Amino acid sequence: MIGFIVYLVFIFIYIICDLKKSFHMLQQNWYNDGDRYLKWIDNNYKFIFFWFDILYILIAILGFVIKNEVLSYIMAVYYLIITYLLVNMQKKEQVKKPLAFTARIKRMCVTIAILYFIPTFFILRSFDSELLILYYLVFGTLAYFNYHIVYLANIINKPVEKCVYLYYKFKALKKLKSLNNMKVVAVTGSYGKTSTKNIISDILNVRYMAFPTPKNFNTNYGLIRTINEYIDKYNDFFVAELGAFRRGDIKSRASIVKPTYGVLTKIGTAHLDTFGSQENVVKGKFELIESLPKNGVGFLNIDDPLQVSYKMKNNIKIVWYGLSDKADVYATDIKYTSNGMQFKVHFKDSKKAYEVSTILLGEPNVYNILAGIAVGKELGLNPEQIQQGVSKIKPIEHRLEIKKYGRITYIDDAYNSNPIGSKMALDVMQLMPGKKIVITPGMIEMGDKQYEVNYNFGKFIAASVDLAILVGKEQTKPIQQGIKDAKFDKDKLIVVNDVKEAISIAQTYFKDDVYILLENDLPDLFNEK
Repeated sequence: MIGFIVYLVFIFIYIICDLKKSFHMLQQNWYNDGDRYLKWIDNNYKFIFFWFDILYILIAILGFVIKNEVLSYIMAVYYLIITYLLVNMQKKEQVKKPLAFTARIKRMCVTIAILYFIPTFFILRSFDSELLILYYLVFGTLAYFNYHIVYLANIINKPVEKCVYLYYKFKALKKLKSLNNMKVVAVTGSYGKTSTKNIISDILNVRYMAFPTPKNFNTNYGLIRTINEYIDKYNDFFVAELGAFRRGDIKSRASIVKPTYGVLTKIGTAHLDTFGSQENVVKGKFELIESLPKNGVGFLNIDDPLQVSYKMKNNIKIVWYGLSDKADVYATDIKYTSNGMQFKVHFKDSKKAYEVSTILLGEPNVYNILAGIAVGKELGLNPEQIQQGVSKIKPIEHRLEIKKYGRITYIDDAYNSNPIGSKMALDVMQLMPGKKIVITPGMIEMGDKQYEVNYNFGKFIAASVDLAILVGKEQTKPIQQGIKDAKFDKDKLIVVNDVKEAISIAQTYFKDDVYILLENDLPDLFNEK
């Protein structure tokens, strides 16, 4: 009996160490929303079920020969060894965003503890040394399928999580209702949501008190948390970013924040695999505009054919922005430098043009700023205040953000790359003096267009840089092919599996002034071993 208890101690240590990784992947896969966690397990079984995990069956079979407690100590040593191997592998893994030990994860820990306690209690209560082989097989199998135990705990906890969600949702709705003088500006689209949200807030803050959702708090949970923890009675405007992965998401988020003003950025192919089709993407994004009240105002991109051609179900005021002179707010004379850009802003109801300057770079940011200008004008800012607001726009983290370190300048465009933004980032690179290097793992969640967009991205890379470093030998194959087909110098194409190694190579490859573009940074669940 003592030997078996020692065995239990070591197998539970192994299970606890393994739980950290499984929790991490569950969290990054939105707690299996859309079966993402299960799909991740199916796609990564080689990195979950290690060869040394299954040896417990062979050792348990020794029980037919070894009829005493010695086998329990052998099993204990086995789990001690594989725990050591597991921890060593985890230490070597590159973790970009560590597990957040949230209240939800803590509740899951309690559920999993109960799941493991049940067989432990009944076995210890009626312990029979003749059944040791069976005990080893039961606990060994539970440990082997630890990732699936986490999945089961997630299912069990759903009613509890639903109650927790409803509690905080009703609390947020009550708080919003009490802030009847505060208006909500909501922003969605396939690309540029976060940038546009921050730009709108920066421009409005010239005259008002505006608060944007922090970071990428663009889900129902994120919006509820923002309202409960950040919004207060002094805010004139709440600028809310609404993210979506399928039809109905935007409508659900809009029902929480109840916007009066809705902004659509560019609609494209982002999350095409979860939306299912381009038509669903368009309809999903327009859920914001169709959720606005009768006195609401929608801000649409006139240069986006998907927005121009859409037949809306509600009749509200629409303000168009873009580069076309048919828009209500449009830009001309765009000039780029390595320090930012300038352009002239025109309003349909005025003959005068106003020049604005910003430290932001790239045509996508022209559109984002125009959206912010359109909102600002609609909400009462005069041209001079708008000019001041644009000049005060802060760099947006990981979105064409310039960081200088001696002879090395990073252009950090690491957040959520897309076909339009990645092409523009390379265009910006071409404006820069010195040697040019791109580090990228490519684009994801593009559905059946993923190979095509990454292949074309490879061709753009070949025409724009002196050195290409790709991260992930498998997932970057389309980019590799595009680069090779563009007749790029094969010696200037490097493929690694670790972004840290990529940066180390980039920093030392050239001795001249270097510009390094960091284009996209995939979550940990896309790491290749």
